[in-house]
Amino acid sequence: MRSNAINYVRRMKKHSEFGPVLRRLRFARGLSQEALAERVGMASHAHLCRLESGRKQPTVEMLFRLADALEIPASAIVAEMEKPRA
Repeated sequence: MRSNAINYVRRMKKHSEFGPVLRRLRFARGLSQEALAERVGMASHAHLCRLESGRKQPTVEMLFRLADALEIPASAIVAEMEKPRA
């Protein structure tokens, strides 16, 4: 599944649902940006803010670190991104 996630991250450059998905997953777990940033090992929540707003795209490593911090497989994040929007 890791190779699927890697390929998806590479395709995200044009259009991304990553930010909104990350925000929904974070909210669903009752985490603040600060709390998730701490779990991931970020120095501050500013990078997380940029990811959620779509100003930055995650690296493959960051995708897996976020998935670990959210206690879900990275493939679940990718699956959420691929769901059609309502």
